[in-house]
Amino acid sequence: MKKNIILLLIASVIIGLSIILWLIMPSQHALSSEHKIATASLSQKPVGGNFTLTSASGPVSLSDYKGKLVLLYFGYTFCPDICPTNLGNLARAYQQLTPSEKEQTQILFISVDPDRDTPDRLKQYADYFNSGMIGLTGKKSNIDNITDRYGVVYAIHQEKPDETTYSVDHSAFTYIINKKGELVEQLPHATSSDVFTQQIRHFMTQHP
Repeated sequence: MKKNIILLLIASVIIGLSIILWLIMPSQHALSSEHKIATASLSQKPVGGNFTLTSASGPVSLSDYKGKLVLLYFGYTFCPDICPTNLGNLARAYQQLTPSEKEQTQILFISVDPDRDTPDRLKQYADYFNSGMIGLTGKKSNIDNITDRYGVVYAIHQEKPDETTYSVDHSAFTYIINKKGELVEQLPHATSSDVFTQQIRHFMTQHP
């Protein structure tokens, strides 16, 4: 009798393990597929391109700044640390430029949090950095189109539609767009102001 109970318990364990393995294997395959898709997407060079969004002064297009070097950053005004770090370094780099170099440089800040970042709030935020920065927003569908073309990843952690206190995870590259409107470089989070200045001067000397 005891032998039969032991055999039954062993059989139950084997069946249980088989079911667990069966459940795990498809999940591992799915995760592997998702990883391959993510890797393929990240390995593709962003195409960039023109866009039109809204500032406190009205519509602004990237093409408005042909003939200037544009430094483009995506973030949001409620960002606690990543955005202030990057934008602060960008501002210090801008302030190191000569008056002539400043005239040839434009910093654009696109919000990935259009529900809270109004044009007026973006202007107030951008003006704080004293760098001629222009804050831009628009419809989420338009912003998503732009982030797709520039390889930007972001996720809004909003549990309820009417929730006003939430965070937004986002990638933190600074994109350099040459005088012809072409995306030529992307610099990682926490790039120093000195490196920003070097890059600005490097691409500024390239003829359109």
